[in-house]
Amino acid sequence: MLTRKQLELLSFINKRMQRDGVPPSFDEMKEALDLRSKSGIHRLITALEERGFIRRLAHRARAIEIVKLPESLDPRGGGFSPRVIEGDRPDAPPPPNAMRVEVDAVELPVMGRIAAGVPIEAISEVSHNVAVPSQMLSGKGEHYALEVRGDSMIDAGINDGDVVVIRETTTAETGDIVVAVVEGYEATLKRFRRQGSSIALEAANPAYETRVFRDDQVKVQGKLVGLLRTY
Repeated sequence: MLTRKQLELLSFINKRMQRDGVPPSFDEMKEALDLRSKSGIHRLITALEERGFIRRLAHRARAIEIVKLPESLDPRGGGFSPRVIEGDRPDAPPPPNAMRVEVDAVELPVMGRIAAGVPIEAISEVSHNVAVPSQMLSGKGEHYALEVRGDSMIDAGINDGDVVVIRETTTAETGDIVVAVVEGYEATLKRFRRQGSSIALEAANPAYETRVFRDDQVKVQGKLVGLLRTY
């Protein structure tokens, strides 16, 4: 079941695309729903995705797919069959029965590789940039991305070759997945656990042991907020 605002947003997007053949901008969505900021639109889009009404197109900036409409918005009473709407970045043929809706995206620097396994040298320089949906960014502070190497976090859904999105922070709560620099030169992606005056960096793979350090040996450089995967 959709909330009133979720239904209003889905209805507005559907009507605009049926009328104009192009999706409304986030500013137009915000104005139509009388919201104060675009962050409210981001939350509504996320909720619609979680409920199966839309789906983000992986690695495609500013595009999502509408997969169904509730009966109250479908004049045929079900059997939603959307038409294709071309977006502004047609880098590949659109999938059949897909609608495009603009989704804000930002480019983040990929600061090299991070070990999900044996630690590697600390992060030092930008290798390239990657487009990330802006709703993936959370909290205050700068964000950056890292390529994952290794399988120590595989049970947390983080695979070798994934790109993780990190929010810069020097603090962490027990259970957070963080970028940790060990003794000033090793960088690793692990689950953070504080144990008295010690810090445990815990893998999400039983093949790897939990490593325990003194508090002054570990510096948190960021917290995991998102993940990108290429198939």
